[in-house]
Amino acid sequence: MLAERGVGFDACEPAAAGEMELSVRAALREGYGTIAVVGGDGTLGEAARGFFESADELAKDDDDALPASIAPRAALAILPAGTGNDFARGLTQKRAPLEMWLERLVAHCRPDGDGPEETTRPVDVLYATVDGGARRFVCLNAATLGIGADVASRVAAQGSALRRLSGEARFALAATGALIAWRNRAVRIEVDEDYLLECATNLVAVANGPFAGGGMHFAPEAASDDGRLEVVTACGVSRAGVVRELARIHRSGHLANPKVRLKSGTRARIQTIDEADPLRVEADGDVRGHTPATFRIMPRALRIVRAPDDRLQ
Repeated sequence: MLAERGVGFDACEPAAAGEMELSVRAALREGYGTIAVVGGDGTLGEAARGFFESADELAKDDDDALPASIAPRAALAILPAGTGNDFARGLTQKRAPLEMWLERLVAHCRPDGDGPEETTRPVDVLYATVDGGARRFVCLNAATLGIGADVASRVAAQGSALRRLSGEARFALAATGALIAWRNRAVRIEVDEDYLLECATNLVAVANGPFAGGGMHFAPEAASDDGRLEVVTACGVSRAGVVRELARIHRSGHLANPKVRLKSGTRARIQTIDEADPLRVEADGDVRGHTPATFRIMPRALRIVRAPDDRLQ
């Protein structure tokens, strides 16, 4: 479609994990103004990290340091073609066809069309550390700790036969296996300086967008441009209780359960009381490490090409 519409572009297909981030960072430094990403949340999250200086270059003893943007006026264009596509779903509140996203990309790239200020908008990103600060990275959509990370690990390990199934079906099968291994841990959660929660849990989500885990409506009030993160915690829920809540999560009915806690803020820290028994952490569909983990919001730090349902200003 890009060729048919006369849009000039260069294509790059990274062959291994980590190459996408490096390719995007190099392209932005060469002067490219738009990076269009074909893939799911993991691919999109890795590309988003490339819009910023490497977090590994930050001083480890500076808790307030954040990775700098490489090209603040450059834009990330989303072409959802993955398993979950949760960040894209959060922008449109539904699964918009790939063709609609392509039309927005074409409109953004046309020299005779609206300017970049009209075809793009800023969104927040999350800055996270895991393994007690040993690993640091930018996260675009959401991070889950515990069973959410276990599900993501199982989805990534699925063979070619299962990969032919829909994203929802693949996540459901992975969730079944993760539930069999369900085990709560005593966890301490801090949000900003005015919220402290200690409870037994195996399910915590830190959300920038409303959807995670292949369409689960974890944080219905989350918005990727409000300058806040949402922390969702299921406290003292048994394996059987989680099974009952799975269908309700898709409709956001889980928030009616008094054992499910929701807190909004700008910073969050999550750790197990017994640090020798940590929770696994995934972000944007990729397993990143373990607790202790911290999360901070970076308000309006990344420009994206507007989603299909956005009305151009």
